[in-house]
Amino acid sequence: MNAILGLHRQLSRYDANLSDWGGSMLSLVLRFYVGSQFFKAGLLKVSDWGATLALFNDEYKVPLLPPDLAAYLGAGGELLLPVLLFAGLMMRPAALALLAVNILAVLSYPQLFGFECPAALNDHFYWGVLLVVLAVFGPGRFSIDSILARQKP
Repeated sequence: MNAILGLHRQLSRYDANLSDWGGSMLSLVLRFYVGSQFFKAGLLKVSDWGATLALFNDEYKVPLLPPDLAAYLGAGGELLLPVLLFAGLMMRPAALALLAVNILAVLSYPQLFGFECPAALNDHFYWGVLLVVLAVFGPGRFSIDSILARQKP
C-alpha cells in the first residue's frame, strides 16, 4: 500500500509541475495573441493621427471624455498596455486595463451591434474573455512578475 501511495505522490508532483509549465506556456501565448491585437490597433491609430482624431470626433462616442483626450488615451493604452502583457510586468493590472479599453471600444462604437456580420463584435468578446482569463490566472513562470516574485527580499 505504501508503494502505491508513494507512486501516486510522485506522479502527482510530476503532473503539478507539468501543469504549471503548460499553464505558463498557455499564458505566454495568450498574452502575445491578445496583446498583438491591441498593439496593431494602436499602431494603426498613430500611423494616421488625423484620421484617428476625426474618428473620435465624428464616429466614436466615448462617454465622459472629450474626443481628443479619448483618442490619446486609447492609442496610448493600446501601445503601452500590450508591452506590459508581453513582458509579464504588472500583467494583471495591464490585462484589466486592456479589458476596460476593450469594453469602452465596444460601447463607444454602437454601429458594431448593427452590422450584419457580427465578427467584429465577436472578436471583442473573445479578447475580453482571454483578458479575464489572464487577469484571473496570472502571467505564469515566463514573466517579469514571476521573476520578481521569486527574488528574496
